[in-house]
Amino acid sequence: MEILLASIISFLITTLAIPPTIRFAQHFGLVDDPKKRPHPAHAHKEIIPRAGGLAICLGIILTSLIFVPLEKYLIGIFIGIIVLIIVGLIDDKITGFNPYLRLLLLFMAAGIAVFSGIGIAFITNPLAGIPNLSSGWNSSIIRLDQIIIYINFLGPHKIIVLADLFAFFWIVSVTQIINWSKGVDGQMPGITGVAAITLGLLSLKFYNLGDPNQLNTAKLAFITAGASFGFLVFNWYPAKILPGFSGSTILAYMLAILAILSTAKVATALLVLAVPSVDFVYTFWRRILSGKSPVWGDRGHLHHRLLDLGWSHQKISLFYIAGSAMLGAVALLVNTASKLFTVSLVAVVFAGFVLWINSFGELSKMPDPDNG
Repeated sequence: MEILLASIISFLITTLAIPPTIRFAQHFGLVDDPKKRPHPAHAHKEIIPRAGGLAICLGIILTSLIFVPLEKYLIGIFIGIIVLIIVGLIDDKITGFNPYLRLLLLFMAAGIAVFSGIGIAFITNPLAGIPNLSSGWNSSIIRLDQIIIYINFLGPHKIIVLADLFAFFWIVSVTQIINWSKGVDGQMPGITGVAAITLGLLSLKFYNLGDPNQLNTAKLAFITAGASFGFLVFNWYPAKILPGFSGSTILAYMLAILAILSTAKVATALLVLAVPSVDFVYTFWRRILSGKSPVWGDRGHLHHRLLDLGWSHQKISLFYIAGSAMLGAVALLVNTASKLFTVSLVAVVFAGFVLWINSFGELSKMPDPDNG
């Protein structure tokens, strides 16, 4: 009951914070104006306020202070969120803000989370149970906490090298995956809301199995879901506000951390985010092989191709949300090896779908009502 209440309060705080956030964004010029901020990925022609991360930040932080004990890792999460808000507001204000500098500051936010103690000590071995010629059988887990460096900086600390590096790059990767999946109204908060609920249910499962630490993780997950859906109310087509860099990265930041806290269920998060993840990998390598920088945006994401085929914003968002929900249900029911198999299957289907769009997409466009 407390978890449900936390989610509802997060939803309400985020929703109530959006109207003043819209006025704030309009007053300080934190808006998306296609004429002043031309970008090939724009999917709208109207002037729309940005800075959605402010409302999301308030929803997550204020609700967490009410329902979750203020421990070191939570302070680290809050500081990381504040860094992302600052970066996001700068990006909303400055046209052409350098994406490499933005990425550097994103590294800083991820580093703060890792320094606060959020790390991945082990991951489940997807090959567990398969015979290994040298050792007989593969271990069920792969340990990442074997190399430790002790330092004294404002008190004693330890750096678990592999665990911290894995967590660092995991957080950065997820934030980029979600940030690249906000091209149409309602798409991003719908995906993050479903993913947060999935991770929350997973944490509750482990809590019921005897892990008391998972209760607070479940609270954080449902708080994140509440903030996502609270933002979705105003971001659904036609959007009254856009998430901006801060909105998408804050929600992604929370998802990446929740995947770590919920007993390092990286495979679960990857499965729920399979469609945007595969789109991210495809887009990343497509840009590199085209001789372009992977951090500079274009109009080549899956949601852009679907828009070009005549799909509406609502239809595309529901496609992503429904896909995430179905894959989330699968993630709660199968083991790690099956999750990775499913992600691989999604990648193959995605590749086939993209090839089909590129080859026969014109045949699938909505017909012009005036062409007879």
